[in-house]
Amino acid sequence: MRKRRGAGAVYGNPVLVGAITLLVVNVATVLAWFANRGLPFVPTRDVKIELVNGANLLPGNEVREGGFRIGIVSDMQPLPLKDGAIGAVATLKLDKARSDVPVDSSVVIRPRSVLGLKYVEFEKGDSDRLLQDGDTIPVSASRIPVDLDEFQNIFDEETRDGTRRNLRGFGDAFAQRGGSLNTTIAELPRFLEHLEPVAKVLGERETGLREFFGELGDFTRVLRPVADRYSHSFTAGADTFEAWSRRPESLKATISKAAPTMRVGIASFRKQRPFLVALRDFSGALEDAAAELPRTLPRIIPALEEGVPVLRRSPQFNRELEKTFVSLGDLMKAPGTGASFRGLSDTVEILNPAVRFLGPYITVCNYFNYSWTNVGEHLTEPTPTGGSQRTLLNQAGQQIDDEGEGEGQRTGVSVLGTAFPANGGATNSVPQFLHSNNYSAAVNQQGDADCESGQRGYLERNARYYPEEYKIVVDPHLPGNSGTTFTGRPRVPQGQTFDRNPKIGPAFPAELDQP
Repeated sequence: MRKRRGAGAVYGNPVLVGAITLLVVNVATVLAWFANRGLPFVPTRDVKIELVNGANLLPGNEVREGGFRIGIVSDMQPLPLKDGAIGAVATLKLDKARSDVPVDSSVVIRPRSVLGLKYVEFEKGDSDRLLQDGDTIPVSASRIPVDLDEFQNIFDEETRDGTRRNLRGFGDAFAQRGGSLNTTIAELPRFLEHLEPVAKVLGERETGLREFFGELGDFTRVLRPVADRYSHSFTAGADTFEAWSRRPESLKATISKAAPTMRVGIASFRKQRPFLVALRDFSGALEDAAAELPRTLPRIIPALEEGVPVLRRSPQFNRELEKTFVSLGDLMKAPGTGASFRGLSDTVEILNPAVRFLGPYITVCNYFNYSWTNVGEHLTEPTPTGGSQRTLLNQAGQQIDDEGEGEGQRTGVSVLGTAFPANGGATNSVPQFLHSNNYSAAVNQQGDADCESGQRGYLERNARYYPEEYKIVVDPHLPGNSGTTFTGRPRVPQGQTFDRNPKIGPAFPAELDQP
């Protein structure tokens, strides 16, 4: 009997079953690949969106509107933005049946999961015009909210470690304490009712709570380097208290004596307050001095080294100094001392204007040194045995004026008591003209050099109050500023006082004080 072929023969053929299975798998793979590249078997249109950055958006991410999928992201490319930064442009494939998107729509890049998966959400606008195939939504219409991981990145590693420790500590603190928490929550309203007035007082500016925490932070910062020693003090304190607990009677007696001791101490503190105030001021000054010591000690130490031998000799010096002061005291008690000081004061008052006038002759014009040149010439007249004084002026010839007010009068450098100055009259020697301009200037009114003596040459006339026929020089000053001498200075030294004219005797007429 022959076996009938049927449907079972097809499923009984393993080669045919394997081929069908491979075909189904390949079709599914192709559909899955096309699903990631676009919407398979669905007509689409392309819309591009500009983003300030990639925002971890990948090809294949969904595009949604109102919670429904309307497309996928098909491509991501970098894009230079108008401000010069590098952004991104994403190409979206939207289902034509659901892609009626107004041109004023905007997009938001939202997270799809905590693992970083994103999707594009459309927020439709109100315009009547719709986006066409290939249109671009500008970067101004796209938003990228801050993700949780980006928010957490604002904290550095130390802060994140501290947060983890805090969470772990709070977890350990609250673990197995449900009953205590319930009791705390039940009692909190009554506690907070009493806490409110306390908080108001603490919140007032006069309380200084803000400054307290600032100082507490400074105290902690200063204490940190010695934290080990500080913790050791608590250990030592525990040992001390443990020792006290062994002698309760002694501790009781100490406590009973504490109250009277404190009363005495309070009274003593009132007496100590002025001392403590002075100690505070002294400590501030000492702190400033100590801050200067590192800079000044290298200079002070050599002085101290030199000063030690001097101090050893100071007792003998002080004994001699004591005798000096005793003698000085006796001098001050003497009747004539006061009169001497008054006389000295008068002398200074007389000398001071003279020195102010004569000083520039020395400091500016150097006349003191020049005078010694003339003194050297005083004994240079040769004689058979050496030299003699130059007394030729005392033997100079005389002359007789033959005109003017002094007509017939004997005049000359060797004649005394004449009524009129020598003015080159009839003579048996060289004609003589009076040149006697005393008190010539050394400086002008501003202190600049005006050294007239020795620099004026032989002037024909400088006599304002004499008739024109007198060719003599008697006015104290010459017109103009003669300037400095060969080795003089251009002006009075800095800080020195001066006078152009003498302040003793009659004052110069204004017209004679020529500049």
